[in-house]
Amino acid sequence: MTVVSVQRRGSLLGVVDRFWRKSGYRMTAINNDVDVPAIYARTDDGFQVGLIVAAQGQVHFDVISPCVRYSEVAPSARQATAPLDPEAEVIPRPHIHSDFWSAEAPEVGVAHGR
Repeated sequence: MTVVSVQRRGSLLGVVDRFWRKSGYRMTAINNDVDVPAIYARTDDGFQVGLIVAAQGQVHFDVISPCVRYSEVAPSARQATAPLDPEAEVIPRPHIHSDFWSAEAPEVGVAHGR
């Protein structure tokens, strides 16, 4: 998982917020908590989505689907390709550095309004 620094979490949430709004999603909640910020939205067809950044920078994307009928799910055709930290804990922690998302300086020259 990529390390998302405290200074860049607002930028990540802002990018997703703008994309969701442009896609017609209706924002249902915005949590501006410093330690665990999050945004939540609903689609026209009843899906609920959430993007949560946990205290150590783990980014969680949650989806709740509207009622659907049961169907079999085929096994995945491919294995995951993201490398895991060999010393990973039960809950994986971010460990991959990104020059942009892991930077500890705020992003300069970008409007962060939602």
